[in-house]
Amino acid sequence: AQAAQDFAAIFSTLSANVQAARNADQFAAVYTEQVDWQLRLGEAGEEGLLDTVASLVNSLRRDFGEWVVSNYPKWMDGAPDRPLLSVDLVREFLVPRLSSDPVYFVVLDCMRLDQWRAIAPLLSEFFDVEETIHYSILPTATPYARNAIFSGQYPDEIAETHPGWWDASDDEGSLNTFEDELLAEQLRRLTGRDVPVHYDKIFSDRQRAKVRGRVNSALKNPGSVIALVFNFVDLMTHGRSESPILMEVARDEAALRDLTRTWFERSTAFDILREAARRGHEVILTTDHGSILCQHPSTVFARKDATSNLRYKFGQDLRAEQKSTAYVTRDERHLRLPAGRLGMSYLIALEDYFFVYPTKLREYQARYRNSFLHGGISPEEMIVPVASLKPRA
Repeated sequence: AQAAQDFAAIFSTLSANVQAARNADQFAAVYTEQVDWQLRLGEAGEEGLLDTVASLVNSLRRDFGEWVVSNYPKWMDGAPDRPLLSVDLVREFLVPRLSSDPVYFVVLDCMRLDQWRAIAPLLSEFFDVEETIHYSILPTATPYARNAIFSGQYPDEIAETHPGWWDASDDEGSLNTFEDELLAEQLRRLTGRDVPVHYDKIFSDRQRAKVRGRVNSALKNPGSVIALVFNFVDLMTHGRSESPILMEVARDEAALRDLTRTWFERSTAFDILREAARRGHEVILTTDHGSILCQHPSTVFARKDATSNLRYKFGQDLRAEQKSTAYVTRDERHLRLPAGRLGMSYLIALEDYFFVYPTKLREYQARYRNSFLHGGISPEEMIVPVASLKPRA
């Protein structure tokens, strides 16, 4: 009941804060506050009040979308007041911690701020945890945001320096083949020397023994960076729309948080992090982007060449039936994407919309409504954590 009383006392302030947010720090603070209340009221079993928080989240999504649409191109043009972005993480967090001791750089793919908040208490037993917020670049999808983290570059820069590495095919997985090289190159650019990098991508906890073995041998190199990407949260989020069982277990945001925590407690990731704490090694832990529970279809008209993603589409003659559901640009420089074909349009979904074609309207609605998706513009996808973990003495 205390949580309910506290919430009632602060509700009008929370409401006013949504209206008043004007810059990156304010939007991040408002969203963080909403996440805190979702967690606190959820733990207190105040189901009714969670609906009230949901209405605050909805109005934040609307304002946030408008604000990002009008400001994002300026950030891409190097505006001095732009927030901390994916491209800044290695320079700001990893490089200052390089020393003769190994340092870990861990990316939990597709982790929302509330999912991070659900696992952070487990880490606090072993580390002093310092959380910072950063903004994912657009589209909020692995090929763009995760490559930006490892390279410190926008997609157009990667395509320019490594034409063969950036194949803008529709297959998300194929675009992240060179992350270890991109990281080594970025570290060389920032430090002027070769920093030993061990890179591992972990899809399943069945790899536990092998991954731990590889990490242990990499630790023998003084001053090495142990870069680890864990894909479980992403696989779980995507798998949900394909699997009725997973859909049932992770039916909403609270259930997704619980499932994330349950996985993490028994995961290779937690194993390796506890071992890092025991050895006295620092960790930078982050994510490339979050995800959003999508409820509303938005009809788009496209040619056959359009990409298949549900929260962002690139193609010729693309348009959304309802203009208010998407950010539309024909200038790839607004997104720092490699130059496209003539007449290319770029559509990025706002709020909790997902794109459907008029010919497949019913099928897509039935299949994807109430799915966690990413690639678009929302606080849940863009406002994400980067945490510095210092081992407790």
